[in-house]
Amino acid sequence: MPGYRRVSDLPQMIAVFPLDGALLLPGGVLPLQIFEPRYLNMVDDVMSGDRVIGMIQTRAGGDRERPKLASVGCLGRITSYAETPDGRYLITLTGVCRFEAGEELALRSPYRQLRANYDRFAGDLSDDEAVQAPDAARKRFAKALKRYLNHRDLDIDWDTASNAPLEALVNSLAMGLPFEPAEKQALLEAPDLVGRFEALSTLLEIDALDDGDDEGHAVQ
Repeated sequence: MPGYRRVSDLPQMIAVFPLDGALLLPGGVLPLQIFEPRYLNMVDDVMSGDRVIGMIQTRAGGDRERPKLASVGCLGRITSYAETPDGRYLITLTGVCRFEAGEELALRSPYRQLRANYDRFAGDLSDDEAVQAPDAARKRFAKALKRYLNHRDLDIDWDTASNAPLEALVNSLAMGLPFEPAEKQALLEAPDLVGRFEALSTLLEIDALDDGDDEGHAVQ
């Protein structure tokens, strides 16, 4: 993401959008439809500034209007924006870097804001060479993915999946498949792409334990 090369380039105080089941990962793209007045207000404010929002899930505790926030979220930058005739905003967030949720700010804004610490996830901003998975791990992953999709009567373009870079494939599946919020959080908090790949493989296998389809496809 242009302009964000080090954690010191990232904003320390951010607006956050608590939304369970929505996962944003660094480099991932998340379309959102904004209609609640407080979040319309939030988008107005960030569009006049650095255009960034922290996506975060909630955890048990707090009240309905102000639930407790998960310990880790992901900063996203608004890279697409449109307004509908009835006043909704259609935005796209592109993931920049994960953060640890720090102190919540006692401000009189209708939406919540907090201090973000990115140090633990500084690697999200690196431009390292693409990670490759061993053949055995790719075959395990492909087998688990096919069984999972069959189990849920879902489908993907296997030619596209087989040729996609590992990071793009893993992140798009982690964000797009209908995992439970706690499982989404586990994928978010995986230390790196390899850890996320392993966690995703395990989740796919657990979900499809009762499915008997053993056929697999190669995933690069």
